[in-house]
Amino acid sequence: MASITIRDVTKSYAKMQVVHGVDLDIATGEFVVILGPSGCGKSTLLRMIAGLEDISGGTIAIDGTVVNKLEPRERGCAMVFQNYALYPHMSVAQNIGYSLKVSGVPAAERTQRIQAVARTLELEHLLDRKPMALSGGQRQRVAMGRAMIREPKVFLFDEPLSNLDAKLRVQMRSEIRKLHRRLAATSVFVTHDQVEAMTLADKLVVMNGGRVEQVGTPAEVYSRPASRFVATFVGAPAMNMLEGTVTLDGLSLLGDSRKLNVSRTGLPVGSKVAVGIRPEAVRLVAPGTPAALEATVDLVEELGAGRVVYVDLDGAPFSVVTSETVHPVPGSAVGLQFAETDLHFFSSETGARLDVFKASVPEPVF
Repeated sequence: MASITIRDVTKSYAKMQVVHGVDLDIATGEFVVILGPSGCGKSTLLRMIAGLEDISGGTIAIDGTVVNKLEPRERGCAMVFQNYALYPHMSVAQNIGYSLKVSGVPAAERTQRIQAVARTLELEHLLDRKPMALSGGQRQRVAMGRAMIREPKVFLFDEPLSNLDAKLRVQMRSEIRKLHRRLAATSVFVTHDQVEAMTLADKLVVMNGGRVEQVGTPAEVYSRPASRFVATFVGAPAMNMLEGTVTLDGLSLLGDSRKLNVSRTGLPVGSKVAVGIRPEAVRLVAPGTPAALEATVDLVEELGAGRVVYVDLDGAPFSVVTSETVHPVPGSAVGLQFAETDLHFFSSETGARLDVFKASVPEPVF
């Protein structure tokens, strides 16, 4: 196990910079998930930690040692890839123990360590099989076993669940989390899937455009997104966003067509802001309810335990997650009600979060 310290790390290809001054601290034994859309630089950052990509600027230290110039095999990292990368002509046991064989570890010790890893991953009954005779989940466990047997300082996961179907992804998420609890190994996991990120991470790192947008626990990132990008990227359905202008008596939304009696923002009158509200923080009420925003239902998605209601708010799309017994139908009018302190404010210019409410003030409901 080891800590990882990343300081002002950049990566450029010719004249194109793809990673911009990343700073990140990963504690010993921590499970860190790097989340972001395709092309955000998350896999590039992981590969720089592993030594598979050169660092254009800055430093990466593992367990206090700067590894910029070290070869991948000298860094104490083991990597699990999206495509498993198993040798098809070798058995499960041979795949797991191959790195030990190459390193000259005696056969008796290899067998002992292979058996130990197989027990941990529940692969003992599969040791003689070839990869073609395994399911996707079993192949991924073999790939994890091949990483584990090296007893690395750091585990690196590059979107390892992307090739699995939905049911297997859920199963493997659980297995990876349980394995981390048993091994307490420092782990860095890259994904574009927010469900994987939220369920696996001790610490969540959200990247966009080669930059770190926010670092925090999953709960912190979800409840206090640092930017408009984070707010709309983390959460499904995405956070509702309405463009607004600060007025003397609150907020003017959607080009002055709607008013919210929001006070105490501390923002100058005339300021342009983006106002966000999570779909699950909105209540559906009868049209005409005082202080509710009226909208028209566009679509209802039934999810069994609840439903997602998509509405039109003067041309702006808006979604509501509800488990209540109301069953609105497309074309019907509904009211939207929410607490003032469930609102999130972001700069229309920079996208940065604006903290405008004082915690000591009571929470009026709209």
